[in-house]
Amino acid sequence: MMSGMRKAGQSWLGRIVVAVLFGFLILSFGIWGIGDMIRSVGHTNVAQVGSTEISALAYRDAYQNEMQQLSRRIRRAITNDEARAVGLDRQVLSKMMTEATLDERVKYYGLAISDATIAKAIFADPAFKGPSGQFDRNAFNDAIRNQGFTEQGFIRTQRAVYLRQQLADTVAGAPPVPGVLRDAVHRYQNETRAISYVAIGAEKAGEVPAPDAAALQTFFDQQKAAFRAPEFRKVTLLQLSPADVAKPDQVPEAEAKAFYERNKARYGEPEKRSIQQIVFPTADEAKAAAERIKGGLSFDALAEERKIPPQDLDLGVVSKDGVVDPKVAEAAFSTPAGSVSEPVAGNFGFVLVRVASIQPEQVKPFEAAAAEIRNEIAKGKARDAMQDVHDKIEDQRASAKPLADIAKDLKLAVKQVEVDRAGRDKSGKPVAIADRDSVLKAAFASDVGVDNEAVSTRDGGYVWFEIGGIEASRERKLDEVKAEVAAAWKADETANRVARIASDAVRKINAGSTLEAVAGELGLEIRTAKDLKRQGAAGGLSQAAVAQAFATPVGKVATALGASAQERLVLRIDGAETPPLLSTQQAAQQLDEQIRLALSDDMLSVYVQKVQQEIGASVNEAVLRQAIGGQF
Repeated sequence: MMSGMRKAGQSWLGRIVVAVLFGFLILSFGIWGIGDMIRSVGHTNVAQVGSTEISALAYRDAYQNEMQQLSRRIRRAITNDEARAVGLDRQVLSKMMTEATLDERVKYYGLAISDATIAKAIFADPAFKGPSGQFDRNAFNDAIRNQGFTEQGFIRTQRAVYLRQQLADTVAGAPPVPGVLRDAVHRYQNETRAISYVAIGAEKAGEVPAPDAAALQTFFDQQKAAFRAPEFRKVTLLQLSPADVAKPDQVPEAEAKAFYERNKARYGEPEKRSIQQIVFPTADEAKAAAERIKGGLSFDALAEERKIPPQDLDLGVVSKDGVVDPKVAEAAFSTPAGSVSEPVAGNFGFVLVRVASIQPEQVKPFEAAAAEIRNEIAKGKARDAMQDVHDKIEDQRASAKPLADIAKDLKLAVKQVEVDRAGRDKSGKPVAIADRDSVLKAAFASDVGVDNEAVSTRDGGYVWFEIGGIEASRERKLDEVKAEVAAAWKADETANRVARIASDAVRKINAGSTLEAVAGELGLEIRTAKDLKRQGAAGGLSQAAVAQAFATPVGKVATALGASAQERLVLRIDGAETPPLLSTQQAAQQLDEQIRLALSDDMLSVYVQKVQQEIGASVNEAVLRQAIGGQF
C-alpha cells in the first residue's frame, strides 16, 4: 500500500489525489477522533460537587488506601468483590463528596486559618512526638514521607482538614442532649426483664411417620434449591509458610538467650504494686502533709481528714505501665513497700504515694522458653528465606511450568483437592487448606487455564493454585437425595407440630389458664431468667427469644424460637426494670457523649445533603465502576 502511494506521488495528478485523500482523513479525524478526546476530558471524574471535581485517579487512590487499611486490620488481603460487598466503594465516595461539600462552603464563607495555628497543631500532634514527649522533626519527616507527602503538601492538606473541622464544629459541634432522648436510650440499653418460660422440644411432637411418595415429591419440588449438587473444582495447591523453611535447631543458644533478655517481659508477669495516692493542689500543702506523716500521722488518717473517696485514693494492684501519670509511676516503683513517697509534681497536681504491697515479677526461665524462642527466631529468619523461594516459584511460573513440576524441582509439597465453595470434599468432609476462605474465594473466582496470583496468608506465607477442572452445580433428582429429603421433611414436620403446641399453649393462657397449669399438662418444668438485656443472648436463651421478651408487655405471654428449629418457648414476662440514671454518674456522661456524637453526625449529614442540593452534586456511575476496576 505504501509503495503504491509513493508511486502515485511521483506525478502531479497523483500528488493532488493523495493530498485530497489525506485532507479527508485529517478532517474526519478532527471531527470524530479529536472531538471524542476533547469530550472525554470532562468524563474522567467520578463525581462533582459544585465546582469541585473528584477525579477517577484521586478516588481510586483513596479507595486503594482504604482497602490496604482494612486488610491490615483483618490481617489478610481482601479482594475488590469483598470490599464492595461491605460497601467500601460507596463509603469512600461519600467521604470524598462530604469533604468536597465542606471545601465548597469554606470557600463560600471565606474561612481561613493562620500559619501559626497550623504549626501549633502539628507541634501538638502525638504522632510527631519523640521519646522525650516533644515534637521530633525526624518523626514528622518519616510520617509524612510514609504517607506520600512533601512538607508543603502535608501542610496544605492539614489546612483543608482544620478548616473543614472548623465548619463542621460550627454546624454540629457539641449539640445539647435532650433529656427525653437520653432517658429513651438509657432505657433501651439498660432495661432488664425477668421471665418464666417452658421449652417445648421435638419429643413433644410425637412419632412423625415417614411421608408418602406424593408428600415427599411436593416437599422436594418446593425445596429443590436446598438439594442442588454444589459446584466442585479440582484445585492444585502449592502452599508455602514460614514454618516450611524455618530451622529452629540451627538457632545458636547465644542468640536465643539474647532474644530472651530483650523480651523477658513476654515470658512472665511484670512486678505489680498496690498503690494509693493523695493529690494536693499546691506543692506547699503536699510538703506539709509529708512532714506530718514523718511525724507519725498515718496515711489513712490523712486521707480521712481530707475526705478522699476510695476510688480516688486507691489505684489498685497495677504494673508500672498501668499507672497513667509517668511521674507517679516512677515514684511508686521506687518507694519501698509500706512507705510513703516524697511529694511528686504529677500531671494532675502534687501527689503523695503509698505502696501498700509488692508482687515481684514472675518470669519463666530461659530453659522453659527456649523452644518457643528458637521457633520465633527461626520464623523471623524464614521470612527472608521465603522471599527467595517465592521468587524462584514465580520465575518458573513465568515460563508456564505447572505447579506440580515446580514443587518437584524445589522439593516442596503440592496438594490436589476437589472442593466446593464451603471447602468440603464430595463426602462432605472439610479439606485442610491454609487460609481456606481466602484461597477458596480466589479459586472460585478463577477458571481453568488462568494464571492466578498467589494468595497471601495470615502467617506471612503464600498459596499458589491452579484450576484443573470444574464440575458445575446442578439440580439433583429426588432418587439421588431421597434420604436427605425425607430427613428434612421429618424435621420440618416436627418443627410445625412443636409450633402448633406452643401456639395452643398461648391461646389457653390468654383464655384464662396459667403458665404453671400448661406446664403441668405438658409435663414440663418452668424455668426462669432474670436480668435479661436486649444486647446478646443470655441465660441460654436465643437472641430471638430475648428479642421477643422485650417485644411482649409485662404480664403477657408469647412464643419464641428456642435453641433449634425444633424447639419453641412459651414465655411470660414477669417484670421489667430500668435502673435510675443520675447525672453525676460516669455512665451518664458517657451516654451523653455517645448521643452527642450521633446527633452531631446526623446534623452534619443533613447539612451536607442540603448544601449539595443547593450547589449540585452528581456521580458518574460508569467512571466509578472503571475506577474501581483500575480502568479509564
